[in-house]
Amino acid sequence: MNAPTSTYPAALSLSGRRAVVVGGTKGLGEAVVQRLTAAGARVLAVGRTAPATTTAARVVTADVLHPDAAAAIAAALEGEDGLDVLVHVTGGSRSPGGGHAAITDADWDAELALNLLGAVRVDRALSPLLRQGRGGVIVHVGSIQSRMPLWDGTLAYAAAKAALRTYSKGLAAELAGHGVRVNTVSPGGIDGPGAEGLARRIAEARGVSAEEGFQVLMDSLGGIPQGRLAPPSEIAEVIGFLVSDAAASITGADVTVDGGTVPTT
Repeated sequence: MNAPTSTYPAALSLSGRRAVVVGGTKGLGEAVVQRLTAAGARVLAVGRTAPATTTAARVVTADVLHPDAAAAIAAALEGEDGLDVLVHVTGGSRSPGGGHAAITDADWDAELALNLLGAVRVDRALSPLLRQGRGGVIVHVGSIQSRMPLWDGTLAYAAAKAALRTYSKGLAAELAGHGVRVNTVSPGGIDGPGAEGLARRIAEARGVSAEEGFQVLMDSLGGIPQGRLAPPSEIAEVIGFLVSDAAASITGADVTVDGGTVPTT
């Protein structure tokens, strides 16, 4: 398939770049695939299920919860002349509400596997492809909960995202000398099913309505100064910038996209 044509300025163009978006078949991942494709990248989207439609050049169905998923992604790239961009979007929280005592060992294992270990395995499998060309970029999608953990419903998720942020900084230092940049993007509330599901779990744990559960979620964050959740497209724009040459000197950073939720000092 021919690479898409970019209409972006040269510094933001991804024409001729090869990209992998893990978790790229729905939600924020789908928005990232659309953004990178629009900038000219040839994208391989990875997801547990194939989407009905996509702007990606190819789709690989794989679940990063399984240790063999990284090898399957690497196998799909055989014959490619290296890799330029790797974006790891996959993540989420499935633990019950009710605080730390309600989170079982199995819940902890699942949250760490989904929000940390999947990225670790994929990076290990694909970083050699990033090194073999002109260098490349890795972006991990984190969360502001790595700084503002919510004890009711997402404590294990927050801890896993904090570990992902620390891991990303260490990886950035390791790969900088190889021409590979590593950054984290930490969204706040994203307008979509994820926020709705979290509010619903909080509501179920407290025996209140879904609307009250959402209000508890907002109150626990201290409110959002902009007064709204961010649509996936806005977060995808930040990721599109970070993987472009316009961000060539940015590595080891954690970029917060949260409408002002995390207090500044």
